[in-house]
Amino acid sequence: MNARMRGSRAATLLLVGAAALVLAPAPTALSQEAGSRNRDLAVTVYNDNLGLVKDRRTVTLSRGSEIVFTGVAAQLDPTSVHIRPVGNTPLEIAWQDYRNDFASMDRLLQRYLDRRVEVRMKSGEPRRGALASFDGAFLVLRAPDGGLSMLNRAEVQEIALASDPGIPAAGPTLTWRVRSAPSAAVPVEVSYLTGGLTWHAEYVAIQDEAGSALEIQGWATVENSSGETYENALVKLVAGAIHRAPGGPRPPMPYETMMRADMASQKMVERGFSEYHLYELPDHATLANNEVKQLGLFHARGVKFVRKFVYDAEKNAEQVMTTLEFQNEAASGIGMPLPAGTVRVYQRDRDGALEFAGEDRIPHTAKNETARIAVGGVFDVAVERKQTEFNQISPRQTESTVEIVLRNHRAKAIDVTVVEHAYGSWEIVRFSHPARKKDATTFEFSVTCPPEKPVTVSYTLRTTQPGVEPR
Repeated sequence: MNARMRGSRAATLLLVGAAALVLAPAPTALSQEAGSRNRDLAVTVYNDNLGLVKDRRTVTLSRGSEIVFTGVAAQLDPTSVHIRPVGNTPLEIAWQDYRNDFASMDRLLQRYLDRRVEVRMKSGEPRRGALASFDGAFLVLRAPDGGLSMLNRAEVQEIALASDPGIPAAGPTLTWRVRSAPSAAVPVEVSYLTGGLTWHAEYVAIQDEAGSALEIQGWATVENSSGETYENALVKLVAGAIHRAPGGPRPPMPYETMMRADMASQKMVERGFSEYHLYELPDHATLANNEVKQLGLFHARGVKFVRKFVYDAEKNAEQVMTTLEFQNEAASGIGMPLPAGTVRVYQRDRDGALEFAGEDRIPHTAKNETARIAVGGVFDVAVERKQTEFNQISPRQTESTVEIVLRNHRAKAIDVTVVEHAYGSWEIVRFSHPARKKDATTFEFSVTCPPEKPVTVSYTLRTTQPGVEPR
């Protein structure tokens, strides 16, 4: 590559495969490129493959000029793009355009057939000539005397292409034609929705040696496969399912780049937003393309919890489970709405080493509500559940009897909560232990199990299906 092309301030480096293309686009009198430097970025990430990008840059405007934005997401929804001046400057747009036609090196090389290119091999040797043809394995260059050279593409390090005003900037590009605007430098904000951005919550809970308190650290895991890196951006996360009309951002494109992980331990600020909850990172962060970044939600110590033994056949018919329950309140060091996510529980062994005790997924948990984590089966408490009777009382009514036998092989008595489920219109007509209705589909029994003495919980459930009894 010659010194003039290496020194071009407008040159853009496009990495495709094993080689690099260097394109030096010539500026035109009617276009003002709003480069990705010196910009102010804000990114709001939602739970379901959706992000809102707000990108502020300063452009020099005049009547009939064009505004060109490079450095935008490859998965943006063109119909969601909005541009506005920051302040009171009038701005009238004639049309806007979205281009993403440099998806591959071959599509770009196709534009340069029979035109002069400069190739630098991996050995450092420069080669020059008109691009006669190319395929997946070779480039063919034609010398001024008509001679042909076949270059192995696997040995090509870089290809320099001559500047061409008719070729748009490499990568996804937004362009606007300005109908009316003052001749001045004006800050503008461009916002758009894009696919390829999502986040979810993760939690790490460590039990203390006494087994009475937890140290809980909450993380927001942000995944970016949108095709763009958002440098030094204000990051906001929205918890909740946003209602979308059909035809939103395109689904994620496949990426071959390995995902990278980064962690930041900043506590987020939470506040209500519409019917959702919004979490804002206090400091700016960079969300690199094809990166997984973990951002700190909170870090609470001394969270008091209660250990309970629960049997719920719909979740695990074979085992009684150990469940940890804690209150999501300010007194516990949390007191903020907890987004749904996976909680991984660790416990210290007697040698002081942390051991993995189990994990569970919690739903969205409001402030001052109880969070429950099922961490694993109880090894020395056996359970057996069976249906002993089923009777058709009438065309719409049935009765079924269920028995649950608990056997405690521990040295001390334990309390077990037996959770059962019923659907439709139901009532318990006979029972061995008092039942407590928890909601429209759930009832439970509190049972004390002495050591080595089986306890049987039985009940008869009458269920009525909707309809009219036949005469």
